[in-house]
Amino acid sequence: MLAKILILSTLALILVSLFSALAMLFKNDDPDKRKRVVQALTIRISLSIGLFIALIASFYLGLIPGRG
Repeated sequence: MLAKILILSTLALILVSLFSALAMLFKNDDPDKRKRVVQALTIRISLSIGLFIALIASFYLGLIPGRG
């Protein structure tokens, strides 16, 4: 149950980061805004890689059961 909550909260954070980057992209063309867009996308990529690694580790440790 805890694994599901962590996975869903991480997915929610990934979506928030993605849409915040999209909102900043459409607002202005200031160089400062572009840096914030890159920063938000970097956070999204880091969260995605972290989620992938956590899912693989959880599967190997038996926290997420396999099907079969």
